[in-house]
Amino acid sequence: MRTKDPNKREELLEKCFECFCKHGIEGTSTKMLATACGMSAGNIFHYFQTKDEIIIDSTAHCMAKVEDDFMKMAPKDMDDVSRFLREVPYWTAEKHGEKYRFMYQVYTSPKYRQYGKAFFKGVTERYSEYAKELEPKLGIPCKVLQPLIYVFVRASVHYALFEDETYLISQIDLLETVLPLIKETIVKSRQAIADNVRGV
Repeated sequence: MRTKDPNKREELLEKCFECFCKHGIEGTSTKMLATACGMSAGNIFHYFQTKDEIIIDSTAHCMAKVEDDFMKMAPKDMDDVSRFLREVPYWTAEKHGEKYRFMYQVYTSPKYRQYGKAFFKGVTERYSEYAKELEPKLGIPCKVLQPLIYVFVRASVHYALFEDETYLISQIDLLETVLPLIKETIVKSRQAIADNVRGV
């Protein structure tokens, strides 16, 4: 396999992904990818062996970056949760909607489904880490937070794909209701344990 500067390869992946997002898998030719990268069709295959490799690697690379952008906006504390829940889905749809639509075009295709399974296994691992980062900020155990993150991400992605605001709002309302109740239950439970230890 041919090797080149990895930074240049990442730059090309991102340019190719933008081209795919605009035109779709079938609508994007090798010539269009090369033009987007500012090179000839022959030169682009100096960095990639096949068009399939470009599709697979550009989708995984760029969508992992989208996730990082998403989680950089994570709430700083419980008081910041409402802002996060209400703003981020719309920001995601505006900034990354095309990317999510293309990702699902790729990973729901029988040809690329195995790569989708591998990608989403990595997503699960990354969300586990995000939940651990949020635990001290929100005061809620990461094992409780992780499934709630799934609910939020699914609602945000669904909105980015279909602009279904009814579905989005119902999920956001649910999370805004549930999170304070969970926090209150945890605080009371910890207080009860502390009182029991002190013999109160």
